[in-house]
Amino acid sequence: MNDDSSAGALAESLRGELKRFSPGEKLPSSRALVERFGVSPVTVSRALAALAAQGLVVTRPGAGTFRADGAAPPAATVDTSWQQVALTAEDADAAPRVVDASGVLACLAGPPPGVIAFNGGYLHPDMQPEQALGAALARAARRPGAWERPPLEGLTALRGWFGRAAGVGPAQVLITSGGQAALTTALRALAAPGSAVLVESPTYPGALAVARAAGLRPVPVPVDSGGVRPELLADAFDASGARVFLCQPLFQNPTGTVLAAGRRRQVLDIAHAAGAFVIEDDFARRLGHGDDLPPTLVAEDPYGTVVHVASLTKPTSPSLRVGALIARGPVMERLRAIQVVDSFFVPRPLQEATLELVGAPAWPRHLRAVAAGLRERRDAMLAAIRHRLPALAPDPVPTGGYHLWLRLPDGTDETALTGAALRAGVAVAPGRPYFPAEPPAPHLRVTFAYTTGPSEITEGVQRLSRALDETSPAA
Repeated sequence: MNDDSSAGALAESLRGELKRFSPGEKLPSSRALVERFGVSPVTVSRALAALAAQGLVVTRPGAGTFRADGAAPPAATVDTSWQQVALTAEDADAAPRVVDASGVLACLAGPPPGVIAFNGGYLHPDMQPEQALGAALARAARRPGAWERPPLEGLTALRGWFGRAAGVGPAQVLITSGGQAALTTALRALAAPGSAVLVESPTYPGALAVARAAGLRPVPVPVDSGGVRPELLADAFDASGARVFLCQPLFQNPTGTVLAAGRRRQVLDIAHAAGAFVIEDDFARRLGHGDDLPPTLVAEDPYGTVVHVASLTKPTSPSLRVGALIARGPVMERLRAIQVVDSFFVPRPLQEATLELVGAPAWPRHLRAVAAGLRERRDAMLAAIRHRLPALAPDPVPTGGYHLWLRLPDGTDETALTGAALRAGVAVAPGRPYFPAEPPAPHLRVTFAYTTGPSEITEGVQRLSRALDETSPAA
């Protein structure tokens, strides 16, 4: 072994040797294990911690590590069949409580080794600010009071930072544990179980999952190249009686569209006339490819109808779960109350680290690097698609975000295609989960953010092309 050996491999070796020790007998010292296996002290520490977590060894500070006094008793067999009835029993007027996370899990699942990830939802580690995050965490830990309880609404300085980006003051900002948590809080605050909620069609599967888990009924409103269609939005409000419209006006997921300038005020006027809220999911504001961006809807809202969702996860790291809800009027009190009941507050060390990150000189440079990296990858994917799959090339081309939305030939079996693509070595996302009702046509979402660069993207499109040939309706 050497310093690069995994703690898991060392733990497995030590597990096999434990039978040579009597219960309670002391194992060799950490120093002896370092010398014997040629690994670092950190690797030894992690391996012993893994064995301790399994109940195989006991570590006593100052004394050493000992074999546990006996094997843990086998887990008792419990008949849980009754739960099938309890989990599905409903009152006559209650909405179903089934939670379908399949669309979300498909985006979160890592691909098998050797498979190119065209289905990811985050930046590749090469584009994540890992060093800056580490430095921010270290500085945050040294801040006075870093482990004290924060204000329930969030640190004032962080609320001010999110507010400035959205065009509002800090009093209208509530810090949340990422964008997904903010969406959950907003939908629970604004819509009663069993009611309708209007959503773009297609839309982010995570939003559909949140709505359905809250007992809501998603009602689709079609989008085109200019975003949601206002005339259909007005019809949907009239027909459904909904009091909430959830949308992504900037680089919409999955289409990549930006709400047209002439439609922005129309959307607000239509929602206000219906006595409804607009949840603005602004997840991609820091994922532009370099062009100027329109302001947030909440900054132009004259009615207080917009509840704005912001997040720092997408342009940084999946583990930086920090976001914000922005709203004006009595609705903010309800949003705050739901978050307090659910989770009290966002941990202060994470908020302090976020402030350190976005306040550092490296932050603007990181955003410029993200824009350049996404633009390079988008152009590489477009070039490869136009070369290998010209009929699928999207039009117009998105100017931000991390994905392309491909219209497949009529009759294409999305399930068969995604399976064939995976066998060919590329993971893609079928279009069906993005539609709240029956899809009008087969689609595929392909992402370019979680790739190493143009060469991997070109290879991934070649693999996708082979899968399409295999599953083509004309084949």
